[in-house]
Amino acid sequence: MLARYMQILTSEFVGHYLLRLINIHHSFLPAFVGAKPYHQAFEQDIVRVFHRDTVEDMMRKGRDLEKVVLSRAVRWHLENRVLVYQNKTVVLA
Repeated sequence: MLARYMQILTSEFVGHYLLRLINIHHSFLPAFVGAKPYHQAFEQDIVRVFHRDTVEDMMRKGRDLEKVVLSRAVRWHLENRVLVYQNKTVVLA
């Protein structure tokens, strides 16, 4: 597990673990590219933010959401609910 590793993995590394990786990206791709997405984003659909939220508030909300998403992804993987089909990830309800 490389949670919070925050580095770009080489294609050789990814190729070695093909179809066995869970990627929880910290950025709000594709709209906010780069290492400081919380400094660029003001509203997102997933986590409620307010105009009075500071960058620190958004970073905290993002970190909290990352934990929830990662734990959910691992649980679904362990329950065999995550499949790869035609280069797409499918999660069974």
